[in-house]
Amino acid sequence: MTAAAYETDHPVRLPDEVSVLNAGLPLFAQAIADQGRAVAQLDWRIPGGGDPEVVAALRRLSGPRAAAVDAANAEVYRRLDRGVPEAVAIRPAAEVIPALAGDRLILHSGPAIDYADACDPLQRSMGAAVCAEGWAADPGQAGQLLAAGQVRTGSANEHQTVVPMATAMGPRTPVWVVELAEAGVRAYAPLGQGSGDVAWFGKDSPGAIERLILLRDAAGPVLADALAATGPLNVLSFAAQAVAMGDDVHVRTQAATNLLLRTLLPALVRGTHPRRGEVADFLSANYLLFLSLAMAAARTLTLWAGQVEGSSVVTGMTRNGTGFAGWLAGPGASWLYAPSPLVGDALYQPGRSEKDAAPDIGDSSVLELIGLGGACAAGSPAVAQLVGGTMADAARLTEQLDLVCVGRSTRFTLPVWGMRGSPVGVDVRKVVELGITPKVTTGILHNADGSGQVGAGVAVAPIEVFTQALLDLDTRLAGG
Repeated sequence: MTAAAYETDHPVRLPDEVSVLNAGLPLFAQAIADQGRAVAQLDWRIPGGGDPEVVAALRRLSGPRAAAVDAANAEVYRRLDRGVPEAVAIRPAAEVIPALAGDRLILHSGPAIDYADACDPLQRSMGAAVCAEGWAADPGQAGQLLAAGQVRTGSANEHQTVVPMATAMGPRTPVWVVELAEAGVRAYAPLGQGSGDVAWFGKDSPGAIERLILLRDAAGPVLADALAATGPLNVLSFAAQAVAMGDDVHVRTQAATNLLLRTLLPALVRGTHPRRGEVADFLSANYLLFLSLAMAAARTLTLWAGQVEGSSVVTGMTRNGTGFAGWLAGPGASWLYAPSPLVGDALYQPGRSEKDAAPDIGDSSVLELIGLGGACAAGSPAVAQLVGGTMADAARLTEQLDLVCVGRSTRFTLPVWGMRGSPVGVDVRKVVELGITPKVTTGILHNADGSGQVGAGVAVAPIEVFTQALLDLDTRLAGG
């Protein structure tokens, strides 16, 4: 049969309906959508932004050096996933954090920053902490002491301590003592201040200072006695149950807090402290009590995982409202820095908007590194409200993080995500290759007027830090 005859017998017919997968510029996909046709946009980005140095490092770390990195990552994942941190005590900070036993020092969230360079919420919290320590009569005098260097400031993370949002803490602050016995590691976090008129929301009002004093003089001692009577508590067992009850254990900790208080209740009721009734009122309204305890537990895991050399897994993320710092596992890993991001996908209080928002702040992003927070978004209706209103919207946060992690949790399982475990172990190679960074569920503080929390949302960790971390790892493995 001739070609002409074949074409006559087998005419070419174009399809009546066309579905398009666009891997190019989004405007092409939009043009097709504008014509009422089915189109899907492939979210594809040039690995490493096309930077030759970054792409070469990716090639080495995913090629010749991949076996060694993967072996280190497997051990890091095991430690993050299987460690069992226990709350063993509540103590005044100076008793367990040596740096606070010396000169006047205030520890704060995020990388170290001078008072003069700190954002407004953190400055106010520092001032409130100085007043609660009795070093100043009012926030004005506290600010003068801090500005003159008569009260020093330092990063809590550098002292095995994590603090939420704009928290600043001094020697008499009561702290959770969390121990990872198998690793000989301890970490610390202050008791949660609760909501409302509080310093960790960037307030230096008389009420905020009084709350710090209540924690120091009443809540700390009452809870310390109850924990001593109850015995060590497996912190993440509470978190695992709470995840199945709708907590992400970051922006929502109601279930975990209730489980914790239920366990402590017999000892709390039998207590003899003269202010235990006042403390009970405080605890009944403090639905965020579990947050800082979970953070301390997470910090023990990242400290243990951080002892593994040659891993590409992120074991540190922290923000102070001005700068963001991140670091990899390994004793030789450096802290890398970028500006602290603004919080997106935000839900603001009535009358508030992005113009009121301070940049992202707090050490609580450590939770995302062990499978909580944004990693558990798929199971949390509270997170869904922040990112579009549906559970499918929340699931996308978890699914994106899953793309850049080395494994899934064996303890934090998500019923509405097919009973799969939340993603654990952020791999910097995958982050840089795909251009997907961790999303952190967090609160939003006012940037200037000291009015406290104005909303909540999702902060996107800056890609620059992960790119720097990749290059740092490549240099270290090359012996540089």
